[in-house]
Amino acid sequence: MHDYQQQFIRYALECGVLRFGEFQLKSGRTSPYFFNTGLFNTGAKLGRLGRFYAEALIQSGIKTDVLYGPAYKGIPLVSATSIAYAELTGSDIPFAFNRKESKDHGEGGTLVGAPLAGNVVILDDVITAGTSVRESVEIIRAAQATPAGVVIALDRQEKGLDERSAISEVEERYGMPVVPIITLANIIGYLTENARELPGVLEAITAYRDRYGV
Repeated sequence: MHDYQQQFIRYALECGVLRFGEFQLKSGRTSPYFFNTGLFNTGAKLGRLGRFYAEALIQSGIKTDVLYGPAYKGIPLVSATSIAYAELTGSDIPFAFNRKESKDHGEGGTLVGAPLAGNVVILDDVITAGTSVRESVEIIRAAQATPAGVVIALDRQEKGLDERSAISEVEERYGMPVVPIITLANIIGYLTENARELPGVLEAITAYRDRYGV
Protein backbone atom coordinates (compact mmCIF):
# COMPACT_ATOMS: atom_id res chain seq x y z
CA MET A 1 0.00 0.00 0.00
CA HIS A 2 1.32 3.44 -0.95
CA ASP A 3 1.67 6.21 1.63
CA TYR A 4 -1.08 8.28 0.00
CA GLN A 5 -3.48 5.33 0.36
CA GLN A 6 -2.71 4.99 4.09
CA GLN A 7 -3.22 8.74 4.46
CA PHE A 8 -6.49 8.61 2.53
CA ILE A 9 -7.93 5.93 4.81
CA ARG A 10 -6.97 7.93 7.90
CA TYR A 11 -8.44 11.07 6.38
CA ALA A 12 -11.68 9.33 5.40
CA LEU A 13 -12.02 8.10 8.99
CA GLU A 14 -11.34 11.59 10.38
CA CYS A 15 -14.00 13.12 8.11
CA GLY A 16 -16.58 10.41 8.88
CA VAL A 17 -16.56 9.40 5.22
CA LEU A 18 -15.49 5.86 6.15
CA ARG A 19 -17.57 4.43 8.98
CA PHE A 20 -17.96 1.03 10.56
CA GLY A 21 -21.13 -0.57 11.94
CA GLU A 22 -24.15 -2.09 10.17
CA PHE A 23 -25.35 -0.41 6.98
CA GLN A 24 -28.09 -1.48 4.57
CA LEU A 25 -26.91 -1.16 0.96
CA LYS A 26 -29.02 -0.68 -2.18
CA SER A 27 -28.16 -4.25 -3.08
CA GLY A 28 -29.95 -5.43 0.07
CA ARG A 29 -26.72 -6.57 1.67
CA THR A 30 -25.86 -5.54 5.23
CA SER A 31 -22.34 -4.13 5.15
CA PRO A 32 -20.00 -3.66 8.14
CA TYR A 33 -18.69 -0.46 6.59
CA PHE A 34 -19.98 2.52 4.65
CA PHE A 35 -18.17 5.07 2.47
CA ASN A 36 -19.84 8.41 1.70
CA THR A 37 -17.77 10.84 -0.39
CA GLY A 38 -20.54 13.43 -0.01
CA LEU A 39 -19.09 14.20 3.42
CA PHE A 40 -15.99 15.74 1.82
CA ASN A 41 -18.14 18.87 1.90
CA THR A 42 -15.92 21.84 2.70
CA GLY A 43 -13.32 23.68 0.66
CA ALA A 44 -10.43 22.26 2.68
CA LYS A 45 -11.79 18.70 2.54
CA LEU A 46 -12.45 18.89 -1.19
CA GLY A 47 -9.00 20.35 -1.83
CA ARG A 48 -7.32 17.48 -0.03
CA LEU A 49 -9.57 14.94 -1.77
CA GLY A 50 -8.46 16.32 -5.14
CA ARG A 51 -4.87 15.71 -4.12
CA PHE A 52 -5.58 12.04 -3.43
CA TYR A 53 -7.29 11.68 -6.82
CA ALA A 54 -4.30 13.31 -8.48
CA GLU A 55 -1.91 10.97 -6.65
CA ALA A 56 -3.88 7.94 -7.87
CA LEU A 57 -3.90 9.27 -11.44
CA ILE A 58 -0.14 9.90 -11.36
CA GLN A 59 0.52 6.46 -9.90
CA SER A 60 -1.63 4.81 -12.60
CA GLY A 61 0.61 6.05 -15.41
CA ILE A 62 -2.42 6.62 -17.69
CA LYS A 63 -1.67 9.10 -20.48
CA THR A 64 -4.19 11.87 -19.90
CA ASP A 65 -5.11 14.81 -22.14
CA VAL A 66 -8.40 15.87 -20.50
CA LEU A 67 -10.14 15.12 -17.19
CA TYR A 68 -13.91 14.60 -17.34
CA GLY A 69 -16.38 14.76 -14.44
CA PRO A 70 -19.94 13.44 -14.92
CA ALA A 71 -22.61 15.67 -13.35
CA TYR A 72 -23.21 16.15 -10.58
CA LYS A 73 -20.72 14.45 -8.26
CA GLY A 74 -17.94 14.52 -10.82
CA ILE A 75 -17.99 18.32 -11.16
CA PRO A 76 -16.23 19.19 -7.87
CA LEU A 77 -14.01 16.11 -8.24
CA VAL A 78 -12.68 17.09 -11.65
CA SER A 79 -12.19 20.72 -10.57
CA ALA A 80 -10.26 19.84 -7.40
CA THR A 81 -8.21 17.13 -9.09
CA SER A 82 -7.08 19.34 -11.95
CA ILE A 83 -5.87 21.97 -9.47
CA ALA A 84 -4.04 19.37 -7.37
CA TYR A 85 -2.52 17.73 -10.45
CA ALA A 86 -1.08 21.06 -11.60
CA GLU A 87 0.37 21.70 -8.13
CA LEU A 88 1.92 18.23 -7.88
CA THR A 89 3.31 17.90 -11.40
CA GLY A 90 3.52 21.36 -12.92
CA SER A 91 1.39 20.07 -15.82
CA ASP A 92 -1.87 21.86 -16.51
CA ILE A 93 -4.47 19.30 -17.63
CA PRO A 94 -7.72 20.78 -18.99
CA PHE A 95 -11.02 19.54 -17.61
CA ALA A 96 -14.67 19.36 -18.62
CA PHE A 97 -18.02 18.26 -17.24
CA ASN A 98 -21.53 17.83 -18.57
CA ARG A 99 -24.85 19.47 -17.87
CA LYS A 100 -27.82 17.27 -17.06
CA GLU A 101 -29.91 19.38 -19.44
CA SER A 102 -28.77 20.93 -22.70
CA LYS A 103 -28.39 24.71 -22.68
CA ASP A 104 -30.36 26.42 -25.47
CA HIS A 105 -28.78 29.89 -25.19
CA GLY A 106 -25.28 31.36 -25.04
CA GLU A 107 -22.74 28.77 -26.13
CA GLY A 108 -25.39 26.02 -25.89
CA GLY A 109 -24.70 22.31 -25.64
CA THR A 110 -24.29 19.92 -22.74
CA LEU A 111 -20.54 20.25 -22.09
CA VAL A 112 -18.75 22.87 -20.00
CA GLY A 113 -15.02 23.46 -19.98
CA ALA A 114 -12.31 22.22 -22.31
CA PRO A 115 -13.12 20.38 -25.55
CA LEU A 116 -12.95 16.60 -25.20
CA ALA A 117 -9.95 15.44 -27.23
CA GLY A 118 -7.27 12.76 -27.08
CA ASN A 119 -7.23 10.51 -24.02
CA VAL A 120 -9.95 11.44 -21.54
CA VAL A 121 -9.97 10.15 -17.95
CA ILE A 122 -13.28 10.02 -16.11
CA LEU A 123 -13.41 10.95 -12.42
CA ASP A 124 -16.22 9.58 -10.25
CA ASP A 125 -16.77 8.67 -6.59
CA VAL A 126 -17.69 4.98 -6.84
CA ILE A 127 -18.94 2.52 -9.45
CA THR A 128 -22.05 0.52 -8.62
CA ALA A 129 -24.15 -0.29 -11.68
CA GLY A 130 -21.75 1.44 -14.08
CA THR A 131 -24.49 3.70 -15.48
CA SER A 132 -22.51 6.91 -14.98
CA VAL A 133 -19.48 5.43 -16.74
CA ARG A 134 -21.56 4.24 -19.69
CA GLU A 135 -23.05 7.71 -20.16
CA SER A 136 -19.62 9.31 -19.87
CA VAL A 137 -18.11 6.94 -22.43
CA GLU A 138 -20.90 7.77 -24.88
CA ILE A 139 -20.31 11.51 -24.45
CA ILE A 140 -16.53 11.16 -24.87
CA ARG A 141 -16.82 8.97 -27.97
CA ALA A 142 -19.40 11.29 -29.50
CA ALA A 143 -16.74 14.03 -29.28
CA GLN A 144 -14.30 11.76 -31.21
CA ALA A 145 -12.13 11.39 -28.09
CA THR A 146 -10.92 8.22 -26.37
CA PRO A 147 -12.10 7.13 -22.91
CA ALA A 148 -8.75 6.13 -21.35
CA GLY A 149 -9.69 5.18 -17.78
CA VAL A 150 -11.70 5.93 -14.68
CA VAL A 151 -10.42 7.11 -11.29
CA ILE A 152 -12.67 6.48 -8.28
CA ALA A 153 -12.34 6.82 -4.52
CA LEU A 154 -13.05 3.22 -3.46
CA ASP A 155 -13.22 -0.23 -5.02
CA ARG A 156 -15.36 -2.39 -2.72
CA GLN A 157 -14.03 -5.49 -4.57
CA GLU A 158 -17.50 -6.97 -4.26
CA LYS A 159 -19.52 -9.29 -6.50
CA GLY A 160 -22.22 -7.69 -8.60
CA LEU A 161 -25.08 -9.59 -10.24
CA ASP A 162 -22.70 -12.42 -11.11
CA GLU A 163 -19.23 -13.44 -9.94
CA ARG A 164 -17.69 -10.26 -11.34
CA SER A 165 -17.59 -6.86 -9.70
CA ALA A 166 -19.14 -3.80 -11.33
CA ILE A 167 -15.60 -2.51 -11.87
CA SER A 168 -14.53 -5.71 -13.66
CA GLU A 169 -17.58 -5.38 -15.91
CA VAL A 170 -16.64 -1.79 -16.79
CA GLU A 171 -13.02 -2.72 -17.53
CA GLU A 172 -14.05 -5.64 -19.77
CA ARG A 173 -16.82 -3.77 -21.58
CA TYR A 174 -14.85 -0.61 -22.38
CA GLY A 175 -11.29 -1.96 -22.44
CA MET A 176 -9.96 0.66 -20.03
CA PRO A 177 -8.63 0.52 -16.45
CA VAL A 178 -10.53 1.59 -13.36
CA VAL A 179 -8.11 3.06 -10.82
CA PRO A 180 -9.29 3.37 -7.21
CA ILE A 181 -7.57 5.53 -4.61
CA ILE A 182 -8.15 2.62 -2.20
CA THR A 183 -9.65 -0.86 -2.27
CA LEU A 184 -11.30 -3.04 0.35
CA ALA A 185 -7.97 -4.90 0.56
CA ASN A 186 -6.28 -1.61 1.52
CA ILE A 187 -8.87 -1.04 4.26
CA ILE A 188 -8.29 -4.56 5.59
CA GLY A 189 -4.53 -3.95 5.51
CA TYR A 190 -4.99 -0.73 7.47
CA LEU A 191 -7.22 -2.44 10.03
CA THR A 192 -4.71 -5.26 10.43
CA GLU A 193 -2.03 -2.73 11.36
CA ASN A 194 -4.36 -0.71 13.61
CA ALA A 195 -6.56 -3.42 15.14
CA ARG A 196 -6.37 -1.92 18.65
CA GLU A 197 -7.94 1.33 17.51
CA LEU A 198 -11.04 -0.41 16.10
CA PRO A 199 -11.62 -3.69 17.95
CA GLY A 200 -13.85 -6.25 16.23
CA VAL A 201 -14.03 -4.37 12.95
CA LEU A 202 -11.40 -6.40 11.11
CA GLU A 203 -13.22 -9.66 11.83
CA ALA A 204 -16.55 -8.29 10.57
CA ILE A 205 -15.08 -6.91 7.36
CA THR A 206 -13.06 -10.06 6.68
CA ALA A 207 -16.23 -12.16 7.07
CA TYR A 208 -18.08 -9.84 4.68
CA ARG A 209 -15.28 -10.11 2.11
CA ASP A 210 -15.26 -13.89 2.39
CA ARG A 211 -18.99 -13.92 1.59
CA TYR A 212 -19.26 -11.25 -1.11
CA GLY A 213 -15.73 -10.49 -2.27
CA VAL A 214 -14.44 -11.14 -5.77
